[in-house]
Amino acid sequence: MRGIIAGLRNDPRARRIAVGIALALVVAYPFFASAYWVDVAFYLGLYTLLGLSLNVILGEVGLFNLGHAAFWAFGAYTTAILNTRFDIPILALIPISALATAGFAWLVTSPIIHLRGDYLCIVTIALGEIVRLALNNDPGGITGGPNGIFGIDRPRIGGLVINTPTEFYFLVWIIVVLCAWALLRLQNSRIGRAWNYIREDELAAECMGVDVRAFKLLAFTLGAALAGVAGNLYAAKMMVVSPESFTFMESCLVFMIVLLGGMGSVPGTLLGALVVSLFPELFRPLASYRMLIFGIALVAVMYFKPAGMWPRRRATFRSVIGREAGKA
Repeated sequence: MRGIIAGLRNDPRARRIAVGIALALVVAYPFFASAYWVDVAFYLGLYTLLGLSLNVILGEVGLFNLGHAAFWAFGAYTTAILNTRFDIPILALIPISALATAGFAWLVTSPIIHLRGDYLCIVTIALGEIVRLALNNDPGGITGGPNGIFGIDRPRIGGLVINTPTEFYFLVWIIVVLCAWALLRLQNSRIGRAWNYIREDELAAECMGVDVRAFKLLAFTLGAALAGVAGNLYAAKMMVVSPESFTFMESCLVFMIVLLGGMGSVPGTLLGALVVSLFPELFRPLASYRMLIFGIALVAVMYFKPAGMWPRRRATFRSVIGREAGKA
């Protein structure tokens, strides 16, 4: 596995071939898989999108966020409320849910963005629970309380209603591929480098002129926006949202995806989501023991691969200088 990863990193041609094969498999998969496993692949895509959204916050900047389900919930409820009350189409609500969730993230994280490490982690846990309890208490009579919101429409493209597992599969994976491509481009941008500097040494980054607070807030808002998109897709697929879907355990699972795959690694996030979403399904016949087996497997992965299954190779000083010299 290590040799394959190293080969893909060092050989651009091999990397392009691998990406092409992966995309071909994604396109072909629903045509030879059963409806059940196509549905499983949809949730794999959903958790991959959630993993990518948290990876911006945790992997790129190193901010411990264990309340990420709050942003997922905000996107899902934004979609549910606007669709059921104002009949706004689901697909039109994707950017609206993303922007609304980003604004919510900016509002709630601005006062706490200066916190570090365990302190930020504890506050984000509280944030996730506050959002879940608020949804449960039905503020203003708009969230439906414990029962949630029912009757959410299916997405429509012209006259086509996205309804089957295969159609939802393609919808989620098209969005995942676009987001992954954009995040890979972002890693090599000025913003990505600033995030990397903050993650490695916040004080040194600030001394070199990086606006640490602004870039941290940017990471939270961008990660929350992607979680809002995931919430939109989840609401459209389930046609109902309720507080019990956005528990602390969901935040832990998304956190685990990033840690297992490798912090800051986009392909690693896919591998982490693969383990978290598929492993319990494979051991479903052993219902009484599958979570025990799942836990043992996670401990083993973290013991033997503490940096993740596909750790990100971050740019070194020499590589950055060489790249800038080549541009000159």
